[in-house]
Amino acid sequence: MAVRMKDIAEDLGVSLMTVSKALRGHVDISEDTRERILRRARELNYQPNWVARSLATRRTFIVGLVIPDLMHSFFAEIAYGLTRELAPFGYQIVLANSDENAETERRELDLLIARKIDGLVVASAQRDWRRGIPQALKNISIPFVLIDRMPSGPRMNYVGTCDEDLGMLATEHLISQGCVRLAHIHGPDNPNSLGRLRGFQSALKKNGMKSLPQCVVEGGVKDEDGYEAMQQLLRLKTPPDGVFCYNDPVAAGAIKAVLESGRGIPGDIAIVGAGNVHYSDLLRVPLSTIDQRASEIGEQAARILVECMRTKSAPSPKCVLIPPRLIIRDSSRRSDFSNLGQRTAMRAR
Repeated sequence: MAVRMKDIAEDLGVSLMTVSKALRGHVDISEDTRERILRRARELNYQPNWVARSLATRRTFIVGLVIPDLMHSFFAEIAYGLTRELAPFGYQIVLANSDENAETERRELDLLIARKIDGLVVASAQRDWRRGIPQALKNISIPFVLIDRMPSGPRMNYVGTCDEDLGMLATEHLISQGCVRLAHIHGPDNPNSLGRLRGFQSALKKNGMKSLPQCVVEGGVKDEDGYEAMQQLLRLKTPPDGVFCYNDPVAAGAIKAVLESGRGIPGDIAIVGAGNVHYSDLLRVPLSTIDQRASEIGEQAARILVECMRTKSAPSPKCVLIPPRLIIRDSSRRSDFSNLGQRTAMRAR
């Protein structure tokens, strides 16, 4: 016979309400009591009756997560942080992939909302941000938190990094390493890419350097995009000696193009990415990058969402900006290449 909450309560000598609160992650019971109940529930293989629970609470205990790239480890780390923070409250995650397509995202949002989920976390692929909040997001009637893609217009719940700060941090690092001809491989037409481009340009202006149009090229979001964009930069009469890339996959493609050309990294061209994806230090030339602390983005988004889902009146929107952090690896560490004889030390072999 299936184990009931009543059985756990009688076994531990606590009230049924206490067991219920422990299993739902309520904070008004002691941590010791909650751990004791959860441990006993696992020992007895307690399985909640989700249908009965939904009928009683009018909640599904499901949160939707919509991301633009299922294969990008940055979003996998966000999902990890989100899950870790939501699990103690009994929530499960349903994942949807928009594949950077605004129309696909609209369909996925409609499907998730039709399933009566309790809340949403969205890294939006919408393109019409500069005209205010996209209609697809205005129509959401349940609590939601935006991540990674900074909204414009009215305040909304948001957790991410200030992309302009990210761009400035990457660019100023390249300048500090002695780079004088800087280029930027930017991403798609979204808030992240535009903010990072502004940061790149601001850092150049701050240091008395010019942003040349031919040194800002589109590179998309994938490694093949970065490869093609870097080839374009290498065809310039005077190629750059430092490149800030929209993200780490783009930077990985750029590294491949530079090495195939017979040039050295970082001696001839220093490269910095963004995202600190899990393989960044395993590349042929370990990649310098800007760490956006993806797992922490997920955790912070979960905390805001839980607060919104557990209150009858919507709390004031919160905007959490997590400071970016520079991770220096071999792809930009030019201080080790001060001797001209060492400039080819990392050429393709």
